[in-house]
Amino acid sequence: MAIHTFGPNAVDWEERVDLARLRDERLARLRAQLERSDLGALLSFDFANIRYMTSTHIGTWAMDKLIRFALLTRGGEPVVWDFGSAARHHQLYNPWLDHTPGPATPEGARQTGARAGISTLRGAFHPDAGIAADVAGKVAAELREHGVADAPLGIDVAEMPVLAALRAEGIETVDGQQVFMEARRTKTRDEISLLAQACSMVDAAYTELYEFLRPGVRENECVGLVSNVLYGLGSEYVEGVNAISGERCSPHPHVYSDRLIRPGDPAFFDILHSHLGYRTCYYRTFAVGSASRAQRDAYVRSREYMDAAIALVRPGATTADIVALWPRAEEFGFPDETAAFALQYGHGVGLSIWEKPIFSRLVSLDHPEPLEEGMVFALETYWPAADGWSAARIEEEVVVTASGCEVITKFPAEELLVAGRKYWTAGGALNTLRESQSHLNTAAGRGETGSEEGTGGRAGGNGTPAGNAAGGGSQ
Repeated sequence: MAIHTFGPNAVDWEERVDLARLRDERLARLRAQLERSDLGALLSFDFANIRYMTSTHIGTWAMDKLIRFALLTRGGEPVVWDFGSAARHHQLYNPWLDHTPGPATPEGARQTGARAGISTLRGAFHPDAGIAADVAGKVAAELREHGVADAPLGIDVAEMPVLAALRAEGIETVDGQQVFMEARRTKTRDEISLLAQACSMVDAAYTELYEFLRPGVRENECVGLVSNVLYGLGSEYVEGVNAISGERCSPHPHVYSDRLIRPGDPAFFDILHSHLGYRTCYYRTFAVGSASRAQRDAYVRSREYMDAAIALVRPGATTADIVALWPRAEEFGFPDETAAFALQYGHGVGLSIWEKPIFSRLVSLDHPEPLEEGMVFALETYWPAADGWSAARIEEEVVVTASGCEVITKFPAEELLVAGRKYWTAGGALNTLRESQSHLNTAAGRGETGSEEGTGGRAGGNGTPAGNAAGGGSQ
């Protein structure tokens, strides 16, 4: 059965994403993982984990500032200490944070689950201001009230002064990130719907990008176009658009530039955005105007690795089974798996881009993880072309189903697409499978002797070498 996507509006005539169920099921999974651990509580400073625990959000501007924190004690209810007036907002509009008996009220939320508080601003506060001690005091008081102050406190990320202040309160701190990651490893039905909806928005962005892409536009213009499409469709946050073209494709620099795209360039893109917190990681590769044989062959190789991996995805398979199909680093020009990391790769996708499970020859062969129904992850393949400068990159997001998987990234990718206008010659359409240097498409230009081709002739009948004439481009 296909995974459904819906319009973003709430309607009375159709059941869509149930946000109350989403909140309840996320918290239930986190509580269950906490109960399975030896921790007394979980303390989070990470935006995604805070959202998973408390269903609060104050904008992406604050993602890197470590200003807010949330606590879940064993057997207790979540508490979030938030930035200034954001706490007042939660008290007014987040009734699920009122843990007092009876109907929810702002005052009840203020007393229990939605409180004002501030952490250390990544060191921006004066160290003598006592902010870290205040954070530790608030947390320690909750731990003592719930009788778990003597048990380890699991923390995802924190600044050193906060850890020191918690030690001064007599609190033992340990890694809590694994508890969060285990809770988020598989997705609820509503999470899967939101992830598919996020991908559908990128489908639309790629459609617009394909129409826009041509010689003479710059990588940063492509980034702007994609961002505009996504925000117009209601994206919460465009985390990034990797726009890589031409000679920048190999090695992959992982950052866009202001490079002008030229005829015959490869260009690949990764679109990362958030819909109600749920992310995408979604690569596609294009040839601009035309593709060389080397570019096409690199794409075919990358696609073969992708298709072989997807064919194995089902409950009970492991990350090791998948990465065993992929080439070793030495096979595509890198000295070891660390140097080639994230080129042949897979990772969970949810409230953050890289979640469990991870697929990489660096770790997965020795530490395999089983695939489970309800997992959502992205698989990424890459292959450098034989010309030494171009490359192909493909990524698909998949949902593990009871019998296999379903791909939720649906912009066409089974073959290399050629973007930009079709060129016409005196003899007909210019083949889209050609070298970007025109002289290499004629026997004379290649310096081949004994050719019957006259000046300006076309060995392949369409401006390409005879050996390239078959298998023309996609346009």
